[in-house]
Amino acid sequence: MNYIENVYICLVAPVLVAIFCARGKKRASLIFLIAGMTTCLLSSYISTFLASFYSMDQATASYEISPMVEECMKLVPILFYLLVFEPDTRNAAGSVLMTSLGFATFENTCWMTQNGAANSVYLLIRGFGTGAMHVVCGMIISAGLLFLWRKLWLRAAGTLGLLSLAITYHAIYNLLVSQTGPAAAVGTVLPLLTIIFREIFYRRRRPPEPI
Repeated sequence: MNYIENVYICLVAPVLVAIFCARGKKRASLIFLIAGMTTCLLSSYISTFLASFYSMDQATASYEISPMVEECMKLVPILFYLLVFEPDTRNAAGSVLMTSLGFATFENTCWMTQNGAANSVYLLIRGFGTGAMHVVCGMIISAGLLFLWRKLWLRAAGTLGLLSLAITYHAIYNLLVSQTGPAAAVGTVLPLLTIIFREIFYRRRRPPEPI
């Protein structure tokens, strides 16, 4: 068994135990956390196979194959949840973020296991950079669920369009952080800046609370 499967078992096992103890929305959040870790594991298999099939090196595959595979895989459990259980779109939007969080957690843990944890500064950059990037891509899909899913004629086109946007954002991030110098610095802070601008925009549009 490869190390990635061992990491998966160690991370998922306590979450499974917690699922049996949790109730309601907490249980759903934990389920989607596992879904994110599972899609990350499956994405690594698919990306590795496609990179080998097309004879791509790791760097090229990271911005030509991985973004498409990972964003599509993250969307699968959410679409299943929406189409089968037909939940409120706000609950589904929260599930997207939990899936993204599970994906980022598993990916960063596997990276740390493979590359070591000696450089704490680089680990912080990796955590806030790659982790935030997956959250941003989740927010992009969440926006589509909140504003497009209620209109039947916009579901397919809107979901596909926002998925393409998430894939493009992911690919740009991977391309920037694979460089050196200013390009890598821009790529590292790009997800955090996106989240900050999103929060500023959201707070300005939100109506003031009644006194």
